[in-house]
Amino acid sequence: MKKLLLSISLLLLMGKVFAQDPNFHIYLCIGQSNMEGAARIEAQDTVNIDSRFKVLEALDCAKLNRQKGQWYTAKPPLCRCDTRLSPADYFGRTMIQNMPQNQTLGLVHVAVAGSKIEIFDKVKYKAYLDSSAKERPWMIRMADAYGGNPYERLIEMAKIAQKSGFIKGILLHQGESNTGDKTWPAQVKKIYDDILTDLNIAPNSIPLLSGELVSAEQGGKCASHNPIIATLPQTIPKAVVVSSTGLTAAKDGLHFDSAGVREFGKRYAEALMQYSKK
Repeated sequence: MKKLLLSISLLLLMGKVFAQDPNFHIYLCIGQSNMEGAARIEAQDTVNIDSRFKVLEALDCAKLNRQKGQWYTAKPPLCRCDTRLSPADYFGRTMIQNMPQNQTLGLVHVAVAGSKIEIFDKVKYKAYLDSSAKERPWMIRMADAYGGNPYERLIEMAKIAQKSGFIKGILLHQGESNTGDKTWPAQVKKIYDDILTDLNIAPNSIPLLSGELVSAEQGGKCASHNPIIATLPQTIPKAVVVSSTGLTAAKDGLHFDSAGVREFGKRYAEALMQYSKK
């Protein structure tokens, strides 16, 4: 009986392994408003989307006819139902143009506008949200869309994604709400380590791409945080910093405009491809 149960377990395990497609490359996308999507979606962003570019819906969204935990062609918005254009959009489009035809790229996208990096800390998130409830009730509502725990929702969706393919990297755009915080790289490192541990991915084995904030030359109000972002590779060996130099921005000095977001997404992809050649 024990041998029979062992054989069944092995068969189930083998079936789970072989269900994963090595040609399905998955990237996790986290951060605050720029990653979530703050730029206007224009007509050019909704056409000519390769069906090999997918997004795993992280919550039920009736208006987009999407259900939580299901894969869809990556037509924006990619984050929640009412978000806008994210650099993840053009990261995926650029990557898929440079990938063999037998490969697919999928995104798991969880981001919350206005949030500090602490919202993705599996230990600190609750205290952070509790302390922000009066000042930023709109942010709490966004977190509530993810069941009140964006990190847990990210891991839940990533585990579903792992049944189809393999996680190849993490895209991060965050820092406006942590501007000047010199502990930011260490906090990102903890979250990176937690993600890999919770998904049974080997430590320091996948790249983390972190984009700079709106640059000073474009009137960026948080550009002083870019030198802190620049130190991230000293903390995470596989971290890659993506330049925002010259990217056009909205008048608020915080968000990239649509043209800037498109170029930024391409830069994320180009940075990853250059990194992969090393």
